[in-house]
Amino acid sequence: MLAYPSSIDLSGRTLRYLTTRLRARQREIGTRWRRLAVGRQALLAFAHLRCGDTYARLATGFDIGVATVYRYIREVIDVLAALAPTLTEAMKTIRTKAFVILDGTLLPIDRIAADTPYYSGKHRRHGMKVQVLTDPFGRLLWASPALPGSTHDLTAARGHRIIGAPAEADVKCWADKAYQGVGRPVRVPFRVLRLQRWKRRHNSTHAKIRFLGEPAMATLKGWRLLRKLRCSTNRITDISKAVVVLHHAST
Repeated sequence: MLAYPSSIDLSGRTLRYLTTRLRARQREIGTRWRRLAVGRQALLAFAHLRCGDTYARLATGFDIGVATVYRYIREVIDVLAALAPTLTEAMKTIRTKAFVILDGTLLPIDRIAADTPYYSGKHRRHGMKVQVLTDPFGRLLWASPALPGSTHDLTAARGHRIIGAPAEADVKCWADKAYQGVGRPVRVPFRVLRLQRWKRRHNSTHAKIRFLGEPAMATLKGWRLLRKLRCSTNRITDISKAVVVLHHAST
């Protein structure tokens, strides 16, 4: 077995944040001894979430069993997911912003052609769809629970009650054409066909504003595990919540 040194592009502050949360968790459940200290457990979780390392590789690298790796990572994800802000909590921050940007993204999963509910015709692949709210500087504010990839963005936004939240907070919300028909709370571009000149200018300005939210999508995909998920679809919501919490802890 060959080994080599590696690194994780996360700050020491993020490591200290997770270590503190894990230590509090262990005191809560009365843990007396573990194979890994809380700092090493946090590092293990980062290697999985940020770098996408498999359980087998992590078991070898940290000299523990695969089942232990699974338990440690699951514990970290559960601890972090419990700290993720709800939409109501996120709206307290959103109220201080000039506007927010709503967009949907597909988190690829390993499914076969028979798994129709998870297949996105737009992206031509299987995945789970997540709705994301970002601020004017492209900072990730909130991510919704994950739904099967075949779910339309508008259906998902209505199901998560995202549409009415900005209106209640009196905050403008910008979104792409997938949300057409949602009404005044969300500003969307005009349909492309046979547009008058002023409508084309509106769409151009609208696209420039929506582009400000792209860094948030890059933030999500910067966690390599989210580029191709191989876990149960029931765990994807908690994983995305954990990533949001770690992102907030690092900024």
